[in-house]
Amino acid sequence: FEGAVTEQGGAVLVALPERTLSVVSDWVPGEPVWHGTLDGVKVAAQVRPILNGISLGHAGAYAQARVYTRREAELAALMPEKAAADTGKVLLCPMPGLVKSIAVTQGQEVKAGEPLAMVEAMKMENVLRAEKDVTIAKILAKQGDSLAVDAVIMEFA
Repeated sequence: FEGAVTEQGGAVLVALPERTLSVVSDWVPGEPVWHGTLDGVKVAAQVRPILNGISLGHAGAYAQARVYTRREAELAALMPEKAAADTGKVLLCPMPGLVKSIAVTQGQEVKAGEPLAMVEAMKMENVLRAEKDVTIAKILAKQGDSLAVDAVIMEFA
């Protein structure tokens, strides 16, 4: 957004496309909570630093504000969105750990909630269960294997 920001009588006026917003606060960068008023309404928002900006959270909603040079903004607009990996057909190791047991065999039909494998991490045994009804296509890990986070344990048909 390319809007005008001005100061008037202790308030910052932010000219948005649909209206001008009056912002008053004594917040200092680095403080984790922003306290102030927006058009006279008291607001508190969580502030977290992110690359080239901040993340703001209020009442369960989150927004990111980034500050770029004009050239950075042009290049950022050209960046493709990273697609989320389709993990519906595989069981991934949720944390680095040791495979204690595999509870299924290749070709077996498994119902939602049934155990698939057990991984020990930080001296705690974690049972990994089927999230939905599946058929085991291929088992890639075996008992005693040491796995990294997101390592594929098995594939589903």
